[in-house]
Amino acid sequence: MIVYQGRVLGEGYHKEYGFSHAEVNAIRSVKKKDMAFLRHATLYVNLEPCSHFGKTPPCADLILKTGIKYVVIGTVDPNPLVQGRGLQKLVSAGCDVKVGVLEKDCRELNKRFFTFYEKQRPYIILKWAETADQYIGMADVRGQKADGKSKIQITGKDSNILVHRWRAEEQGIMVGTNTALCDNPKLTVRKTKGKNPVRILIDKQLKVPTSFHLLDGSVPTIVFTVKKKALKKNLEYITIDFDKDVLKQIMNELHARNVQSLIVEGGSALLNSFIQKNLWDEARVFTSSKTLAQITGRKLNGVEAPKIDHKIVLKKKSGADLLLMLDNIS
Repeated sequence: MIVYQGRVLGEGYHKEYGFSHAEVNAIRSVKKKDMAFLRHATLYVNLEPCSHFGKTPPCADLILKTGIKYVVIGTVDPNPLVQGRGLQKLVSAGCDVKVGVLEKDCRELNKRFFTFYEKQRPYIILKWAETADQYIGMADVRGQKADGKSKIQITGKDSNILVHRWRAEEQGIMVGTNTALCDNPKLTVRKTKGKNPVRILIDKQLKVPTSFHLLDGSVPTIVFTVKKKALKKNLEYITIDFDKDVLKQIMNELHARNVQSLIVEGGSALLNSFIQKNLWDEARVFTSSKTLAQITGRKLNGVEAPKIDHKIVLKKKSGADLLLMLDNIS
C-alpha cells in the first residue's frame, strides 16, 4: 500500500506465482495525477521487496525508480536469493526503511512461504472428517478387493464445499493406498472455482488400479512407489526407499519441485504417520453430528480417527458439522 498524508495512492497484492509482485501492482495502480506525490509517500509492504531477477524483475529497483523514499517492511524475506539484499539496496540508495512492523501478522499472512524456506518442506495441513463416535471410515472393507465404492459421506454439503475451496488454495493434495482403494477419490476442485492441486499418492506396491480417478491423467499426479514405471501424461512415478524415512523423502522431493503447501486428506494410517513425526502445521477436523451406524445404516467396525492434542484456534459450525482448526506452533 502506498500512502501520502493519510491518503491511499495505490495498493496491490501478488495475485499469482510468476506474475507481478505486490509492490509492482501497487505502483501501477497509482493514478497519473498522483504520481508526483510518490517521492513523499510511504510504501507499506508485508515482505521485503525482492532484489533479484526471477520470474519478474527486482521490486527494489522499481521502488527506487519511482522515487519512493519511505518504506515500511513487515518481515525480511527468508528466500536466500533475497534475505536482506532488497532491504540493503533500498538503504544504500538513501531510502528511509523501517523493518519488523506487525511482523507476527506478516508471518501469518505468508506462513506457507516462510515454512517452505525455513523448514525446507511444504506447509502441511492435515484434514479429516470423523463421525460423532470418532470413526474416520469403515474397518470391514479394508483388505477387500478394490472397487472404489467403499466411501462413506461423513460430512454435509457445506463442509464438502469448504473442502473444495481449501483444495483450490493449496499446491498439493495427498492420500495413501487404502484411501485411494476404498474411496476412488478425484482430489480435484469441483464445487468451487479454482486451480487443481497436484495430486500425490503413496502407493508402495502400485495396488491402485489404473482405471481409478487418481491415475486418469486429467490432473498432474505424482505416485511414490518402490516399482519403476514409465512416465505418462500428467502421471509421474517416483521410486523411494520405503525402508527409510518415507515422509522425509517425499517432503524433500516436493520441496525440490517448489510445492509450498500440502493438504493430507487421509487415510488414518497416513495422517497418524504425520502426527507421530510431528510433521504438520495445521489440522482441520470435521465432526459429524451422526454416528457411523447412523450414517451407514449398519453396525460396522470403524477405523478410529486420528487423535491430536494441540491448541484449537477456531471452532465453528459448518452446516450440521463441527469444524475444529488446530495450529502446531513450534
